[in-house]
Parts: sequence; structure tokens; C-alpha cells
Amino acid sequence: MTPPREPRTMPLVVLHTERLTLRAHTRDDIDPVHRAATDPELQRWLPLPRPGRPYTRADAEHWCLVAAPESRAAGDGQQWAIVETATGGYCGAVGLTRTMWRAATTEVGYWLSPAARGRGLATEAAVAVAHWALRDQRFQRVELKAATGNTASRRVAEKAGFVYEGTERNAMPLHRGRTDLAVYSLIPADLTGLGPGTR
Repeated sequence: MTPPREPRTMPLVVLHTERLTLRAHTRDDIDPVHRAATDPELQRWLPLPRPGRPYTRADAEHWCLVAAPESRAAGDGQQWAIVETATGGYCGAVGLTRTMWRAATTEVGYWLSPAARGRGLATEAAVAVAHWALRDQRFQRVELKAATGNTASRRVAEKAGFVYEGTERNAMPLHRGRTDLAVYSLIPADLTGLGPGTR
């Protein structure tokens, strides 16, 4: 009997952009993650930790120390803390998930703390991670999905050069009800003329 294949994993890397350092989460990030993830606007579109359940500090601790590193070990993708290089301040999270190794596809997701919004940081982080996946890891497609009503997240997708493909209807549960998802993608051919500092 052939043993099951080990899951493929992405290399554990730190990424740098003009303003940001993207690194693994640590114990020092637990409280900033908890503060950010309990923000009402974030919870409106990302029902963390799951629909109908409030986000606790224990959830933040589990994310930083267990869930985020396990997602890489299991081959699902990789998660980074978004840190402002100049100040060391925690800004949010960006990651790759739902990785399909045989198809060479993955999905990028992100969120920011309230104080970090409105400065193009989510776009900067999403560009860095998506370009790393396509250029360095040879993925053939990076997807990005956002609730159709989440105009801020959809602007990030557009500014990052992702191409809108259509809508998945009734695709994601929220704390209240469900939402359609706008689907975007980036493929290697889209990278021509897009630099890593694109905002």
C-alpha cells in the first residue's frame, strides 16, 4: 500500500515592502490581534471566529500560536502579521489559504486594525504576497474574494491589479445572514508592468 503523500508547504519567509514587514505571528501579537478582530466593522464582513460567536482573547492566542502555523504545516497556505517597519506597530494580517497544489492555485485574504486603514497598507501587503506566490512559488492563479458590499476590500483588490471575474451567490455566512462574494484573480500574465510597491 502506498503511503499518503506528505502535504506540501510553503517556505517560511519574511517579506518586505516599502513600508511593511510581513512575518509570522508571535505571542506579542495576541493582544493587538484581539483588539483588531473585535472591531465591529471587521466583524461585519469577517465573522471571526465563526458566525454567531464572539471573538475572545483565547481565540487570538490560538490563532497566533496554533492555527496560523498549523495552516502552513498542513499545506493550506501561510499567514503573516502585517507590521509597519518604521514603528514596529501591528497593522493586521495577510495570508494565503485554500491552496490547491496540483492546480497551482491559492487564495489571498487580509484584514487591518482600524488605525491602519485608509493608507494603502492592505493593498501593499496583498500585492507582496500575491506576487511572491506567482513569481517565487510559481503558482498559476491567486484568487481574492470579498463580500460584494465590502467596498473597502474590493478597492484593495482593484488597486492590487486583480481582475474581477464575477459573483458567487449566497457564498459566505456572516454573523447575520449570508453574503454574495465578488471573485477576483491574478495570474502570471497580469504581472507585466506591476511592481512590488503597487498601491
